[in-house]
Amino acid sequence: MASADTTWKLSLYAPKRVVQAALLVHDEIDDWDYELVIAGREVAEDKPEDWVLEGWYPRKPGKAEKAALAGLFEGKAPPVTIEELAPQDWVTLSQHNVTPIRAGRFHVHTPDYPADPAAIDFVIPASQAFGTGQHKTTAGCLEILDAMKASGVVARNIADIGTGTGLLGFAALALWPRALLTLTDIDPVCVPVVEENAATNGVMMGAAPGEAVMIVADGMDDPLLQVRGPYDLLIANILAGPLVELAPDFARAVSPGRSLLLAGLLAGDQEAAVRRAMGLAGFRMAARLQRGDWAILWLRRRRDWRRVR
Repeated sequence: MASADTTWKLSLYAPKRVVQAALLVHDEIDDWDYELVIAGREVAEDKPEDWVLEGWYPRKPGKAEKAALAGLFEGKAPPVTIEELAPQDWVTLSQHNVTPIRAGRFHVHTPDYPADPAAIDFVIPASQAFGTGQHKTTAGCLEILDAMKASGVVARNIADIGTGTGLLGFAALALWPRALLTLTDIDPVCVPVVEENAATNGVMMGAAPGEAVMIVADGMDDPLLQVRGPYDLLIANILAGPLVELAPDFARAVSPGRSLLLAGLLAGDQEAAVRRAMGLAGFRMAARLQRGDWAILWLRRRRDWRRVR
C-alpha cells in the first residue's frame, strides 16, 4: 500500500485482452513486491477495448520495477511511462469526491454527500484501504448480500476476509444485526481505517453478537479467525490467485449448506479457475452476478462435501 508521501505511477497501454492476460500472470506470482500495487482499467468509457496497466510505487521506480511490469506481458511489452504524483495517497486521490452508489438497498457515499434515509446508509471516506463501494466488485457484493437476505438466508456468524474499509462486513451486519462479525486484512493500515469507519457508521467493535472483531491475518491463517468459525457466511473480495489457493481453507471454515461470497476476479479465465477450485473444495454455485468485466459469485458448501471431495 502506498504511503501518504510522494507516489510514482507507471503506465503501460495495451488492448484489453493483453492487459487482462498480464493481470492473470501477476496473480500467479508468489514473490511479487507488495509495494508495487497494480491494477488494470479501460482508458475511457467510449474506448472499451483500450486499456492501461497501472502500477503505483512509493519511491522513484528503477529498472527492477519497470522490468517487473514488463515481464507480465507475453512478447514485447508496451512502453512504460512514469509520472510523479502529488504527495497524497493514490487510493485517496482516486476516491476523492466520488459520487454515491446505490447497490440493492445500500447507499454508500463519502462525507461530501448527504445520507439517504430510505436506504441502509454508509459513510466511507476516501482512505488508504480498498472498498468504498465504487469498484464494481464491492458494489456487486452489496447487491448479492441484499439478494441473500431477501431469499431467506440466515447468517449468525460472518467473516469478511480482506475487508479493506470494513464496508462489506458492516453491510452484512446491517442485514443480520445479531451476527458475530470477524473482519480481517493482511495490511495493518486497515485496522485504524476499519475502526474509524465503524465509529462513523455506528458499528460496535467487540466480540459479542452484533459487534465486529478486526484481525490482521494472511488469508485464513490466524488462530482467532479459526476459533470463531465455522461461518454461516464468508466474504472474500480479494484476487483470483489467492481465492484459488484458499479454496480448501474456505471449505473448512464454512458450515455445510452455508454461503461463500467471492469477488475480485475477472470473468473468463480467472472465473473459471476460481469456480474449478471451489468445486473441488465442495462448493456449488448459488448465484452469479457480472458487473463490467468482473464476476461476483455466491456459492454454498455442499452438505455431502466429505464424500465428494
